Amino acid sequence: MDFAQRTVDIARRNVAEGGRPFATVIVRDGEILAESPNQVAQTNDPTAHAEILAIREACTKLGTEHLVGATIYVLAHPCPMCLGSLYYCSPDEVVFLTTRDAYEPHYVDDRRYFELDNFYEEFTKNWDERRLPMRYEPRDAAVDVHRLWQEHNGGERRVPGAPTAA
Repeated sequence: MDFAQRTVDIARRNVAEGGRPFATVIVRDGEILAESPNQVAQTNDPTAHAEILAIREACTKLGTEHLVGATIYVLAHPCPMCLGSLYYCSPDEVVFLTTRDAYEPHYVDDRRYFELDNFYEEFTKNWDERRLPMRYEPRDAAVDVHRLWQEHNGGERRVPGAPTAA
């Protein structure tokens, strides 16, 4: 099966049905684990990006938060939210089928604090230099929650079973 073409077909169908032009297909061992179009317009959920929905489905199906061994096909280079999710689930590979530069003449989704031209640069700034107003309100009790987690995990700080860098 041509998984890249399936990704294109899902995105095309989503546009025809009033959705946005994005889709994701997650494959492992030659089989589709999960697939989804972007559902933001249909659900009014700004996190309902195709990557997020497909990752949720695949992880639920497998009973793990790790997608080691999977290839994830996405229609366009991932936004920062989806990119973070892709890093977090640890697939073997992400294949994107178009770039922002290629699709920008046809689709723009800038927001109050989110403009694709400069958003990745926002991540590299300190929290107090970002466009999104943020306030740090330190609480020892917040650290205590993490300390409790560590105690519940036998003193281990790392998430059990999480794939780590080689």
